[in-house]
Parts: sequence; structure tokens; C-alpha cells
Amino acid sequence: MLSESDYHTKGGGSNFGSTWPEVARQAMIVCIGDSRELTRPERTAIRKLVTDMCANYDRDYGCLPLNAPCYMLGKWWTGSYCKYFTRAVLPLDPVLEASLLGREAPVSDSCASCGKPFIPQGKQAYCSAACKAEGNRRKSRERMRKKRQRKWV
Repeated sequence: MLSESDYHTKGGGSNFGSTWPEVARQAMIVCIGDSRELTRPERTAIRKLVTDMCANYDRDYGCLPLNAPCYMLGKWWTGSYCKYFTRAVLPLDPVLEASLLGREAPVSDSCASCGKPFIPQGKQAYCSAACKAEGNRRKSRERMRKKRQRKWV
């Protein structure tokens, strides 16, 4: 077994830097820009992202790295955010990300099938493959209906 002096000289102790709880406390909160009160839809969107998509969140324990209640669920003001939320979870909702971080909102379009807003890639008209299939079924049905009408007229 190493003595305490051997432990520090052989690469242990302070050579490794801060312990995990210290790093977690220092690194989890990020301050960004001016502060304003969050709107109700923004708070709802944050709550939905945290509870559904955040890998660090557990319903029973809260924020797993901090071993405390999730900081983002009780958020009422902009300005400081969980670093993991900002880097990994917030990009899943580009409109909310633009709103919270003060960036220009991306141009969104509504899905031709379900009407939900989405950010198109190129000439994309549908938000998902399921909506695309539904849209193609509708178009095909309308095309065949017109074809049958022409045949009988």
C-alpha cells in the first residue's frame, strides 16, 4: 500500500485535478446573455425536452450528475442553463434554441400532411416519412378520383 507522500509523487492525488462532484458543480451551469422571464410555451418546451430527451434526468432522482433536482425544470428566467442541456438536448428544438440563446430563428414550414412546424431540408414538404406516405396516399386517391370522373363523363 502506498503512503500519502508516495501517492502524490507517483501520479495520484492533486495531479488528477478536481474530483467529479467539484467538476460537476462547476461545469453544469452556463450563463448566456441577458436575463428575461421565460414564456409559458418556453417553460413547457423545456420541461418536455428534459423529461423526454435528457440522458442525465431520471424521474425518481432528478439530475443524475448533480444528484439533485433538475435545475432546468424549475427555470423561470433566461440567462443560465445546464451545460448538457444546452449542448445535447436544446439543439433538438431549433426554434426554442434560437429563442433562448438569442439567435435568429431558423425558417420553419408547416407539414403538408399533419400541419406541424418543421425545418425543411431542401424542397422537403413533409415532416416525417409517415407524413410523406400519408400525403402520397391522399394525392393518389385524389388523382384516381379525377381519373374515374373523366372516364364516366
